[in-house]
Amino acid sequence: MKISSFFYFAKFGIRTILFKKKDPVLGTIIVTDKCNLKCKHCSVNNITAVIHPYEQIHDEMRQLYEMGIRILFFCGGETFLWKDGERTIRDLVVEAKKMGFLIVNVVTNGTYPLDLPEADLILLSLDGDKEHHNAVRGDTYDKIMENISNATSDNICFYMAINQINKTVIQDVCLAARDTKNVRAVSFNFHTPYPDTRELALSKEEKVQCCEVIKRMMREGMPVFNLKSAFPYLIHNNFPTPCHQCVVMENGKLSTCGRCIDVPGLCDECGYFFVAEYTLLFRGNPKIIFEMMRTYLRYV
Repeated sequence: MKISSFFYFAKFGIRTILFKKKDPVLGTIIVTDKCNLKCKHCSVNNITAVIHPYEQIHDEMRQLYEMGIRILFFCGGETFLWKDGERTIRDLVVEAKKMGFLIVNVVTNGTYPLDLPEADLILLSLDGDKEHHNAVRGDTYDKIMENISNATSDNICFYMAINQINKTVIQDVCLAARDTKNVRAVSFNFHTPYPDTRELALSKEEKVQCCEVIKRMMREGMPVFNLKSAFPYLIHNNFPTPCHQCVVMENGKLSTCGRCIDVPGLCDECGYFFVAEYTLLFRGNPKIIFEMMRTYLRYV
């Protein structure tokens, strides 16, 4: 992270904490919900299968920037399916940088070539070793690892949603993050149980066991892009929701925190680590503040 960006976010955080402000700083644009996979834990793919046009996304980027957003995610569906004429996801990343966003990240399932050095991070979904990942996402593991090996930059961060299928292979993904070329780190979430995927949710006891594994991986020097001080809050789901500092834009609709806010009761079962981390950060939790500074300076 550039020093100028660090000071910008530090100033934002201090102002938010001191004056209890709710201004957003992180925004996600859903460029399409079209996806080439049908993952067992996903409830938001191919609902419309519409690829939103460049001008619309550009306007949404401008709207978010004028709101004060400086961390921008492009998400899907599958983001690398996005095209408008000759424009690809790279054009969106480049334009976002020109517009003034300080951090621009892209979320992908990794099944398309990873030629995107302009992004600060490519958050790539890897949901276990080969057996467990393929059980969640279909026969894609080998293709993903090939694409990672051929990637044109080392800006990849694994993104694992822990659920009933893959809860036993957290260590495998940590080792892969450490040992795989072009991968910086791994970031975890717990499965957030939309009504059609409730059977994949973890119990409180299972979350405790998973967090113990992640903490052990951290102690052993694995590159984990999460904050262990947030784990107790995630286990008991007693962190504040929604996160007002995060917004999602999808086809002109602006939602606080995420798309799941429209599902009754789902916030009470949120498994997104970043939501816990950001809400605790902006409530002034000192341990979270320290860990956030150290982690972001290392991996972003």
